[in-house]
Amino acid sequence: MSRVTIRAPRPADAGPYAAAVLRSAEHIRPWNPVEPDGLPDLLQRQGPGLRSYLIVDRTDSGLVGKCNVSNIVMGRFCNAALGYDSYLPFAGTGRMTEGMRLVVDRCFADQVAGGLGLHRLEINVQPENERSIALARRLGFRHEGFTPRMLFLSGAWRDHERFALTVEEWQPLGVSG
Repeated sequence: MSRVTIRAPRPADAGPYAAAVLRSAEHIRPWNPVEPDGLPDLLQRQGPGLRSYLIVDRTDSGLVGKCNVSNIVMGRFCNAALGYDSYLPFAGTGRMTEGMRLVVDRCFADQVAGGLGLHRLEINVQPENERSIALARRLGFRHEGFTPRMLFLSGAWRDHERFALTVEEWQPLGVSG
């Protein structure tokens, strides 16, 4: 059984979210903006193109991390990008990997079953972010290429390595391989 669960963020999460982000600021800062007060804005932006999930520890309900499923495009594309942050003290315990497997399962699950019905997912990671690249590989994402100056972060345009996975390549939870 997974040590974590996933769920959509709620307004009541603002305090625990801010605390988790502040506690993890030095862990997050090299790769993503540190925005402890960003949850209300994130909640307002939820819709067809963005779904966010909190990864929650089953034992103490602590926030393990957050995953944004963004740039969701349906139709013939059925693609989205995953972006994520892990929070201390859970980073390095394997819980983020467990949570991300749940998120990927949800992304690939049929809409009738409560999923997003996507066919393809991307993860874009700065080349120096070895832990995030390792997470993408643990999830089965394959390296697709390099995108120079992809995102404006920390005052500069940052290069990214691009990883992708399709539903045909995914090993759903509960299926041994």
